[in-house]
Amino acid sequence: MLNSFFKLEEHGTNVRTELLAGITTFLTMAYIIFVNPAILSDAGMDFNAVFVGTCLAAALGCAIMGLYANYPIAQAPGMGLNAFFTYGVVLGMGHTWQVALGAVFISGVIFVVISVLPVREWIINSIPKSLKMATAAGIGLFLGIIAVKNAGIVVDDPVTLVAMGDLTQTTVILALAGFIVIAALDALKVPGAIIIGILAVTAVGIAMGVSDFQGIADVPPDPSPVFFALDIAGAFDVALIAVIIAFLFTDLFDTSGTLIGVAYRANLLDAEGKLPRLKRALIADSTATVAGAFVGTSPVTSYVESAAGVRAGGRTGLTAVVVAILFLFALFLSPLADTVPIYATAPALLFVACLMTQALTQIDWNDVTEYAPGVVLAIAMPFTFSIADGLALGFVTYAVLKLASGRFRDAKPAVLVLAAVFIAKFAWLSG
Repeated sequence: MLNSFFKLEEHGTNVRTELLAGITTFLTMAYIIFVNPAILSDAGMDFNAVFVGTCLAAALGCAIMGLYANYPIAQAPGMGLNAFFTYGVVLGMGHTWQVALGAVFISGVIFVVISVLPVREWIINSIPKSLKMATAAGIGLFLGIIAVKNAGIVVDDPVTLVAMGDLTQTTVILALAGFIVIAALDALKVPGAIIIGILAVTAVGIAMGVSDFQGIADVPPDPSPVFFALDIAGAFDVALIAVIIAFLFTDLFDTSGTLIGVAYRANLLDAEGKLPRLKRALIADSTATVAGAFVGTSPVTSYVESAAGVRAGGRTGLTAVVVAILFLFALFLSPLADTVPIYATAPALLFVACLMTQALTQIDWNDVTEYAPGVVLAIAMPFTFSIADGLALGFVTYAVLKLASGRFRDAKPAVLVLAAVFIAKFAWLSG
């Protein structure tokens, strides 16, 4: 039955290989069940309820991707987007987390519509590569500043804005050590490097008496504090236009890039280099984002960690279904999630930041009209502490610079329209 449904023989794989691939992928991305609740709880959301929402959204996304699109791509709430949700939209802009969930829902619905209609490829192809890569790198830098802040490596300073923290503190030392462990394990190609680093730092912290052990397994917590708590009406606000666009385009770029990249490694692209069933894969991602808003979590996206499962032999949706089942089992690990301290998740954030910032190398550094807007976008995200504002400044800079340098035709209509929307948004808020 499995062979027939997932076309295992056609893809040169078998049930055992797909199971191992699913386990491998889960281990590489299981850190999200600890990190996501930690980040969203800073927005005032119930930690344990978000833990449940994270597991359910990830399980649903993986199941749809596996059963509907038949790809070995795992999904879960995206890193960067969760930080923007908390530190940008809620704490930065002053919106409630319920309204922020409403914005996630609206962006997800628009994503579904885009995925169904032919405009999908037009939008993806209209956004210049430099801005796509800068978006990924900017989110990485945004995660980086949050990571060093959470670890205590960098602290606020009334004179210089930021300054070095006390590197002699035990928790700071553990965070730095955790980052080295994760990076070293990744260099050695050890599956689950991030989750191993998180758990290792947590264990050492407990042994040294700087953290408390809450347990490992128990019945799943009550999810009601965040379930169906989204405020959709409140999200229809001019001030949230840039937020919705940021959620939408970041998810769209991230998912598209991940799908193509992982599919290439799995040899799943067709003769023209295109991904068959791309429409189904994007619908799976966007549907999971909509569902995620209802269960109380930030946008769901496809995980590049899926490449680990592909490397282990995963070629079909059975791999993703295995990951979905493992996320459901993870629902019983809430005490362990409560045990993991912030200084143990900070190294994971910093490592993911390093991975994402690599995208800067894909920008055309020989064309100032490409790299200048890209740099503005990337550095604006951490310095304004807002992915939305970073995107806005990047798109406006790109459009204006192209026009000022006489290269009007290089600026696609979609970029000009978005730039105009962002300018109108800035003018509206300042007025």
